[in-house]
Amino acid sequence: MAFGISRSELNEWKRKCKQGEIAYLTHYWLDPRFEGLKTVTKVGCCDLDRLQDWCKEYSLNPAYIHHRDQYPHYDLLGKKQLEVLNNENLTDHLVRFKLI
Repeated sequence: MAFGISRSELNEWKRKCKQGEIAYLTHYWLDPRFEGLKTVTKVGCCDLDRLQDWCKEYSLNPAYIHHRDQYPHYDLLGKKQLEVLNNENLTDHLVRFKLI
């Protein structure tokens, strides 16, 4: 379950995904399978080729892309989440969700 984002932030992420952009949405998240992790960044893009290329650029396996609903996305967690957010200069995500 997602926490800490607004409907407008979600809608903006969806809009960017539909336009074929790489879109980032970080939110609080609780899942007992991932003890100690409190956030996830969903990296979405409806252009699957572009999303697969993004995965490869970050040495991530495109097989783990979630093909759910209309918004394919890759879930970033832990150290890789921090690495990508830093590399993409998404400092606002890091600060807002207390990742740094």
